[in-house]
Amino acid sequence: MAHDKREVEVRGVDVDAAIEKGLAQLGVGRNDVIIEVVDEGSKGLLGIGSRDAVVRVTSMQAPQAPPPKPIKTKPVQETAVKPSPKPQIPQTPQPSAVSGEETPSIDEKDLAAGIIRELLDKMGVEADVSMRLTEPDDVTGRQINVIEINGDDLGMLIGPRGETLNSLQFITRLMAGHQLRDRANFVIDVQGYRQRREQALARLAERMAQKVMTRHRPVSLEPMPPHERRIIHMTLRNDKNVYTQSTGEGKRRKVRILPK
Repeated sequence: MAHDKREVEVRGVDVDAAIEKGLAQLGVGRNDVIIEVVDEGSKGLLGIGSRDAVVRVTSMQAPQAPPPKPIKTKPVQETAVKPSPKPQIPQTPQPSAVSGEETPSIDEKDLAAGIIRELLDKMGVEADVSMRLTEPDDVTGRQINVIEINGDDLGMLIGPRGETLNSLQFITRLMAGHQLRDRANFVIDVQGYRQRREQALARLAERMAQKVMTRHRPVSLEPMPPHERRIIHMTLRNDKNVYTQSTGEGKRRKVRILPK
């Protein structure tokens, strides 16, 4: 199958050990995979009846995705230095309309990009910062500003499972919201990580839904943050054969897909 080198099913004494084996076999980091917990395993009673945990680890990168990556010649790093002197604090009272409008104001977009450029400059990170507007949400109709950061070797801005990227977005939203005197709703993406992750999660949701229909039993996915669980829920919300629910607490909260 085409997925031979992109997907492995591995066993371990527990879920974390199985995940580490899968990452080693694929030669990728935790940021670049989707993990399906096939069996959480069991320690049994006094070691009797114990069984290994089983996980399926799938690379998020398409077969032809790796080659183009180095070819993305972004040595135009002057763009990262150029915005530095830009005065990025437009203290205007109008932006209070931002969070209520379906199309965000340009002020939020420019302010967020300015803050990101200044933070990157202080961190000594050379990157290009650009902006785009999402397609209207098919439920709410709202559009959101996306601040895209592109460059070489920016993995440190993403961190394990996107944790550093989420923290960067949180801090930047706080700073922008303070200046706008209103809530900031923009999203920050690094080298297309969020878009890649969203597409991979949607594909995973559809594949797991098919498995639930075939086997007639629930499937649990790996623990995910709220915005990723929402992608699974939204992808399957109109499916007539399965439904989804979130289970667990805190960082261990995950999505279960169940047959109707």
